[in-house]
Amino acid sequence: MYSDQVLDHFHHPRNVGEIEHPTIVVESVNPACGDLMKLWARVEDGKLVDVKFKVAGCVPAVACGSWLTERIKGSALVELTSIASDQIEEGLGGLPAASRHAAVLASDALRELLARLLQPQNGIGP
Repeated sequence: MYSDQVLDHFHHPRNVGEIEHPTIVVESVNPACGDLMKLWARVEDGKLVDVKFKVAGCVPAVACGSWLTERIKGSALVELTSIASDQIEEGLGGLPAASRHAAVLASDALRELLARLLQPQNGIGP
């Protein structure tokens, strides 16, 4: 049912937890299923130097949070604007149709994080 990548990220999630003194914390909720994802990030010089997540949700939601944080950690903010749910699914070797909402949840959390960080008035973006 789940790919080896999904199961690996679920059983051995990367970057789980909270960051002390984060630059930003965002939350994303899927109103249909109730899954919740929070991202903590520390940004220095326009790069995500640390990122962690917590999720209350299904196996794929945990896997998507783990994959996403692993993918974006250390990257420049402007490089992350093109990451979408289909890339998260692809990176995990696919998701069952009923579980695709988990990739959307993760991409929504990333979009919220980037939207807030790249606002001109906060001085963090490029």
